[in-house]
Amino acid sequence: MSKLRVFVVRHGETQWVRERRFAGSRDIPLAQEGRRQCTAVGRALADSGVVAVYASPLERARASAELIAEPHRLPVRIAPAFSEMAFGPWEGLNRDEVKARFPETWAQWRSTPHLLELPGAETLASVAARVAAGVAELQRAHAGQAVVLVSHAIVTRVVVLDALGLGLDRLWTLDAAPAGITEIEYEPGWATVHRMNTVAHLEAAAP
Repeated sequence: MSKLRVFVVRHGETQWVRERRFAGSRDIPLAQEGRRQCTAVGRALADSGVVAVYASPLERARASAELIAEPHRLPVRIAPAFSEMAFGPWEGLNRDEVKARFPETWAQWRSTPHLLELPGAETLASVAARVAAGVAELQRAHAGQAVVLVSHAIVTRVVVLDALGLGLDRLWTLDAAPAGITEIEYEPGWATVHRMNTVAHLEAAAP
């Protein structure tokens, strides 16, 4: 039975990650620390037999993927299905600003994120639908192979929740650190999470 192994990596650190700002659909560049982190990811996965590297089209994910792909000498394939959740009016604001300006919807996001609906934003359900379609496409294209997928915090959580058979209401039971590695093995009708949000490679490469 052909299995697909996916190394899901959140993009490296950005200035907005440090400031805890909602980036969503905005194009935010990697910080220098983020570049260092992704170089460490590339080294950590250098012997993993990866045949393809996929990335969200957003700059922070693309740039991360290029650094991760270097040891494999692979081009980065852009996969719009794995773009970050669009947050509409929250984008550009930090958590304290969102909490002050949108207290009711902020409270909902923290308690029942799967029910949140913001004008001009995506819902978690719509994100989950496109992400599931993207994972299914990876399974069709790379049966019996290993690939890297560089994406975002919400997308990473959604991928893992689906692999574990958990609902979107459990979003906050998972973490997704910048440049953290999650490893999932897919076979028809089943998924196994081998590691989740590991960051030991970052500690080993710390300056």
